[in-house]
Amino acid sequence: MRRIAILLLLLISLPFSVAQGKRPFTFEDMMKLKRINEPIVSPDGKWVIFSAVHVDLAQNTKIPHIWIVPIAGGESRQLTSDAGEDRPRFSPDGKWVAYISPKEGGSQIWLIGFDTATGSFTGEPRRLTSISTEADGETWSPDGKNLIFVSKVYPDCPDDACNKQRDEERAKFKVQARIYTTLFYRHWNTYFDGKRSHIFVVSVDGGAARDLTPGDYETPQFTVGGADGYDVSPDGKEVAYSSNHDPVPAASTNNEIFIVPITGGEARKISNSPGSDETPRYSPDGKWIAWRMQKRAGYESDRFRLVIYDRKSGEIKNLTEDFDRWVESYVWAADSSKIYFSAELEGESPLFVVLVKPESRFLTNDYGLAPPDVPMLNLRRIAGGYNDNLAISPDGITLLFTRMSAQYPNEIYKIAMKDAEPVTHMNDAILSQVTMTPIESFWFTGAHGDKVQGFMVKPPNFDPGKKYALKYVVHGGPQVPIGDEWSYRWNMELFAASGYVVIELNFHGSPGYGQKFIEDISGDWGGAPFEDLMKGLDYAEQKYPFIDKDRECALGASYGGWMLDWMEGHTTRFKCMVSHDGMSNTEAAYGETEELWFPEWEFKGTPWTNREMYRKWSPILYATSFRTPMLVIHGQKDYRLDLAEGFEMFTTLQRLNVPSKMLYFPDEGHWVLKPQNSQLWYKTVGDWVDSYIGPGAKR
Repeated sequence: MRRIAILLLLLISLPFSVAQGKRPFTFEDMMKLKRINEPIVSPDGKWVIFSAVHVDLAQNTKIPHIWIVPIAGGESRQLTSDAGEDRPRFSPDGKWVAYISPKEGGSQIWLIGFDTATGSFTGEPRRLTSISTEADGETWSPDGKNLIFVSKVYPDCPDDACNKQRDEERAKFKVQARIYTTLFYRHWNTYFDGKRSHIFVVSVDGGAARDLTPGDYETPQFTVGGADGYDVSPDGKEVAYSSNHDPVPAASTNNEIFIVPITGGEARKISNSPGSDETPRYSPDGKWIAWRMQKRAGYESDRFRLVIYDRKSGEIKNLTEDFDRWVESYVWAADSSKIYFSAELEGESPLFVVLVKPESRFLTNDYGLAPPDVPMLNLRRIAGGYNDNLAISPDGITLLFTRMSAQYPNEIYKIAMKDAEPVTHMNDAILSQVTMTPIESFWFTGAHGDKVQGFMVKPPNFDPGKKYALKYVVHGGPQVPIGDEWSYRWNMELFAASGYVVIELNFHGSPGYGQKFIEDISGDWGGAPFEDLMKGLDYAEQKYPFIDKDRECALGASYGGWMLDWMEGHTTRFKCMVSHDGMSNTEAAYGETEELWFPEWEFKGTPWTNREMYRKWSPILYATSFRTPMLVIHGQKDYRLDLAEGFEMFTTLQRLNVPSKMLYFPDEGHWVLKPQNSQLWYKTVGDWVDSYIGPGAKR
């Protein structure tokens, strides 16, 4: 488990009876926390720069600013406080910092001088880009001569003047209708406007930016967070990137890795997997390009392997084929001899290191798996915890990363030849005033006789002699695990703070337990996972006598929302339910969603080739068994699981006279992101649950 070296966080994990004087965690506390992004190390190895998002609940805003902290640890200082500065990046010589800011209208790249002696900005910032379609995702070329960035442009426009003219003409149109002839006409939370993301290069001296990836393709591919889909070679002459060139990208996961000269020219594909290839990274010595690879076409939850491409011979080597976990965030060692990465494992995301040369071996194969299930000796685990956003110091001695738990959001940590220790303490002041209980893990026998892991958070001032109502939370994905991690959208500590026990499970389909465990959900959505959830609840009720079996409410979002809709027709053991962005009609949802590879894989075809499978797992077809009061939540801009799915569920409940309520967000997508909307979400969910199983609820 986590080895935290500061007394404050240890105190936070103590029961309320020990940490007297503290109060339960509140939504307002959560909004005051700084949301820290990835660490960026200065070239001299003295400083770590990062952006942190400040939330103003009253103004309903979330604005990032740039902060800095000595890599040795110490006080973090805010360096900017303007219009919202994000994504700071040091120049290779350490004399400049590039960042993204909307100052003067529209996001552009800005440069400002940096004094490494004091860790301060010098002089006035200079705007580098003025592209009408805005700039984002800036990255220095290692020779310091150029920056590459991403901008959404009309693929048939030869220059920025064309893009600007077309946008201006469009703004004048009285008719806003659009005509579509291909799929992906909408994605995630936006409709396709004719623009594609392209990678551009601009000289550090300024001037017009050049499009390195022309054509009618998204470059790099859209991702919800995560690492950049592009990188620059150490000599500054080449760019590697991911892009999907399949004829119907809405039904394809076949992202490929391409390389192109930074001066422009024809791109060349270097990957060969029918599955997704993404997040390329050059080795510091320039000999290799690493990326994450999936083998199977159309399966977004295939295992991510870590492969390296020999730039001289073209050979691709798989470094983690025998490691039955997903490779997530990764970074090259400074000497190019190994790669550090994080991987989901039993409710955590530990750090691992793998050697690049196959003849190299560690003395032991400590994976932290029980028992070790692979024979490789070129890979070992180096730290536990829930870690992400890896970076390495130039001397190769210090590994930096972000770490979170259920009790605290991201802070920057480091490992320098010893246990992990914090570098930043951005949220200590707020967290020191509140009490939280540490997450507890338990195991039980679920579907197929497999061991399934659950997690529990107890309320503040917990008394084992009392009875507590239960919030039973079902995670989304479905191939997205939960564990000892922080969430602003579904915060277990905040759910528990009002006097509830909170339980979540990593049912079949959850990563961190081997690829077979993940794949057991496909084609069996309401089978093994539902069995896990029922058996897990049975186990918890028997194991923990403080759980009041007569006061239980189930809550879930995305796949969890589908599962709540499914539970509505298959069990009456809950007093209430909350279904957020669920799927009530699987047949209709196929035609409403955008990433078609997902339902086609999960339901083994299309509704016209395998209608039986879609109907088998369609919750709405079991409406005659709906009995449990349900709160339905959905966002207008949710194009993953369309608003119609929420409306259909609510309408059906209402016509069946099942107590129900609908919370509709006209300005949110799959996630509720705006601070005041989030406040309303937590209040509405809390009030609904309280009304059925809270202290004042009718029995």
